[in-house]
Amino acid sequence: MNRARTAPVVALALLACLAAACGGAAEGGATTGPAAGGFPVEVAGTVIPAAPMRIVSASASHTEILYALGAGERIVATDQFSNFPPEAEATPKLDAFNLGVESVAAFAPDLVVLSYDPGDLRDGLAALGIPTLLFAPPLTLEDAYGQMRALGEAAGLEPEADALVAGIESEVARLVATVPAREDPLTYYYELDPTLYSLTSATFVGGLFGRLGMESIADAADAGATGFPQLSAEFVLAADPDFVFLADTRCCGQSAATMAERPGWAALEAVVEGRVVPLDDDIASRWGPRLVDLLAAVAGAITTPGGG
Repeated sequence: MNRARTAPVVALALLACLAAACGGAAEGGATTGPAAGGFPVEVAGTVIPAAPMRIVSASASHTEILYALGAGERIVATDQFSNFPPEAEATPKLDAFNLGVESVAAFAPDLVVLSYDPGDLRDGLAALGIPTLLFAPPLTLEDAYGQMRALGEAAGLEPEADALVAGIESEVARLVATVPAREDPLTYYYELDPTLYSLTSATFVGGLFGRLGMESIADAADAGATGFPQLSAEFVLAADPDFVFLADTRCCGQSAATMAERPGWAALEAVVEGRVVPLDDDIASRWGPRLVDLLAAVAGAITTPGGG
């Protein structure tokens, strides 16, 4: 797969980010229905008449959750960003930029999962009798847990969802406990792409970092309260954060070395002290089971001698 980030990819990422900032998880939380996975069941406002056996997931995070729940064999198509686990990358692909009723319905799904709704796709599928779940990107870890449980209920895998959430909760607690408490938060710059889009402490990822006693320098620059402001080089240099986290290593080839080559950036404390942390782009932007991998990378950076 070509990992180069094109302008449309950045646009889609920012669309999801803005949805997270503005919408929270309003459409991805509470569920109602019979106990023990009985069907029909209503999940996030959608009635699912029977246990789905042909699932289309147009959301990479939810694809990862479905596989973690054990529903991978039921997935008949995914979007082009669904590349984990390896089985997901091998599934037939839908173009996330051109999702339409016809292209999705061609797979004869009995459940569709979306994280955004292009062209009222959800309503169009509903008109064909295809149950469609629309989950806004979460604002908090609890929102993400709610989506995992909702997918478990939708797939008739509630015990598996409970076990998944319990395992993640336990690992999050363990990782948080490895980081010593600090009187003053550590500051960080989180780079989404080389044009200096970043994220604030109010976002999902920012909330994870906050559990480790960290604060984003972008908080002071988010006048529009989007959660994802574009910073200037002058702003980053003036803030001189304790850490830099690069979420654009795979898409855009960024590294501590390329950052040090930017005018003035070699003088940043994080560069001088070796506190520039490269991240896997996918793990750094998804809210599935691998969120613990992101938290582990950050906790490890903080607790490395000289790191915090």
